[in-house]
Amino acid sequence: MTALYPDIIYGPVHSRRLGLSLGVNLLPLQSKICSFDCIYCECGWNADNRGRSRFNSRESVREALLEHLRAMAADGALPDVITFAGNGEPTMHPDFEAVIDDTLALRDEFAPSAKVSVLSNATQIGRESVRRALLRVDNNILKLDSAFDATVRVMNNPCGEYSVAQVVENMKLFEGRLVVQTMFLRGEFNGAHFDNTTEREVEAWLALVREIAPQSVMVYSIARDTPCHTLCKVSHEELARIAERVGALGIACSVA
Repeated sequence: MTALYPDIIYGPVHSRRLGLSLGVNLLPLQSKICSFDCIYCECGWNADNRGRSRFNSRESVREALLEHLRAMAADGALPDVITFAGNGEPTMHPDFEAVIDDTLALRDEFAPSAKVSVLSNATQIGRESVRRALLRVDNNILKLDSAFDATVRVMNNPCGEYSVAQVVENMKLFEGRLVVQTMFLRGEFNGAHFDNTTEREVEAWLALVREIAPQSVMVYSIARDTPCHTLCKVSHEELARIAERVGALGIACSVA
C-alpha cells in the first residue's frame, strides 16, 4: 500500500542509499505534487490539488527542522544526512533556494557532520535558482531512468513537456557535481510492456552517463509498494552487472 509522508519532517529512517536520514517534505501533507507521476512511486499517484495549499512555507520548514535538529542534538543522536524528498518533487517549491540556505545554516549549527541531500527527478534543473541550490548541497541526486523518451513516458509519466536530450544537457551544466540515480524495472502499464534492463536500453543509458560524467551513479529497483501492480523487481545480481559496466567507464556506481 502506497503512503504519503504526514509531516514536514519525518524520521530519522535508515535509508538503504544514504544512512540515517532525517527527511524533509516541502510538499503538501495530504496529497502529492510532482512533475512526474511515476508508476513505481511509493507515494502513489498525483492528486487533484485544485483549491488546496500547495507547498509548506519556508518559515514552517525552517521551524520544524530547527525543532527536530535541536532535539536530536540534545539526545546525542544526530542524522547522517538531511534528505529532501517527500510527497513529490522538492525543487518545485517556489522558495527552494532559500529553503536550502536555511537548511545549510541549521545543519552547520546543530549537525555539522551531516550531509544535505536532494532527491530530484531533474525536471526543474533548467532553472538557474534550482541549479545554484543543488550545487550547494552535498548530495545532488538526479533521476535518469532511461535514454529514450518513450520509456520515460511509460515509467515516469511526465506532466507536460519532457525531453531526455534536454535533461542531459542541463545535467552537463553541473560539470560532474551530481549523482545520477536510475530505477531499473520491467513490467506492463496500460497495455504497454517496458523493460529498461534490455541491452538496447542499458547501452544507450551508459552512453548518456558517460556524456554527463557524474561523480557517481546509483542503481536500484523497487523495494516498497507501488501504485501500479504489474511491475517486476530487478534482481540485485542484474543491478550489479549494470553497475560493473558503469564502473568500467571510470565512474563509481552503488547498488541499492
